[in-house]
Amino acid sequence: MSMTGVIKNLLLIAIVIALIVIPLFTQKDAEFGGADGEAKQAITEIDADYNPWFSPLIEPKSGEIESLLFSLQAAIGSGILFYGLGHMMGRKKKEEAAKQ
Repeated sequence: MSMTGVIKNLLLIAIVIALIVIPLFTQKDAEFGGADGEAKQAITEIDADYNPWFSPLIEPKSGEIESLLFSLQAAIGSGILFYGLGHMMGRKKKEEAAKQ
């Protein structure tokens, strides 16, 4: 990898870290409620008589269990994504080695 590639990667990593850290310091009393709560509030402001089309099949007993299930879903999804990327990279390297 060339030096400009390394610098570009370091710059991108610094930007991602800044995007994560800066809101933690700028929003002292902020609460993370998620998009579901915000959407429900916006819909009830528009139409107070709104009835949802469906309800959840399984309702977690606590917020911790809900967070655990969300984290598990994210881990499985990222595992599948990165397995696919690794498989594609390995296939590309194998094809390059076969050409030589």
